[in-house]
Amino acid sequence: MSPPDATRTRMPHSDFLATALDAARAAAETVRHYYQRNLTVTIKADKSPVTEADVETEKTIRAILAARFPQHGFHGEETGTSALDAEYVWFVDPIDGTKAFVREYPMFSTQIALAHRGRLIVGVSSAPVYGELAYGEIGVGAWLNDQPIHVSAIDTIENAALSTGNLKSLATGPRWPAFGRLVGRLNRIRGYGDFLHYHLLASGRIDAVVESDVNILDVGACAVIVEAAGGRFTDLEGRPLTAASGSVLATNGRLHEAIHAAIHR
Repeated sequence: MSPPDATRTRMPHSDFLATALDAARAAAETVRHYYQRNLTVTIKADKSPVTEADVETEKTIRAILAARFPQHGFHGEETGTSALDAEYVWFVDPIDGTKAFVREYPMFSTQIALAHRGRLIVGVSSAPVYGELAYGEIGVGAWLNDQPIHVSAIDTIENAALSTGNLKSLATGPRWPAFGRLVGRLNRIRGYGDFLHYHLLASGRIDAVVESDVNILDVGACAVIVEAAGGRFTDLEGRPLTAASGSVLATNGRLHEAIHAAIHR
């Protein structure tokens, strides 16, 4: 794994990133309080589960962000939205992976991202039970458990390790055969999923990620971390991530065009 430029790693965190980290650490305490408590699960209108832990964790995060930056907008998974037309907007998923949280295995995380005029600039991905805290800021750098990270230098599909997440819409669409041919060329394929494969990608331990059923609350923070670590993050069509995106192609950058072309053959 190549180290990031030293001048970048020495730069101090902005007030935005420092605040997001404070919010993530406070959220981790709330998450740990509720974890393995046999919580009641409610099914939302979109068929996804929610617990008291989700709501209380988001309230914890929202209170910290609002106290520091009252003029900022907010888009939360559980407590709604406010001032989405503001210059700065926070995107928060308090427990991304509620099903894992309820089943009591550690593949869930807290996702906090900040966008400036629609461009994601700060991201924190906190998995307190798993034991990883990744964060990044565009133009500054990325870190995992306070150590600077950078994407890999792998530049061929045949040498690449790729991880998948949700693939339902890809599997039922016209590009599934092309994806199957891509899989046949890869050196290694796994389904680490959720936050983990983005942490692995940003730190150079895998080389690409494909998902087809996500939203910006799930992956906005990880998009910042991957890009701040030197990678590239788009949807499967190659377009920049936006609130309307529903898929992901994330790579170390060197592989992006080749994987995109393989999926679209």
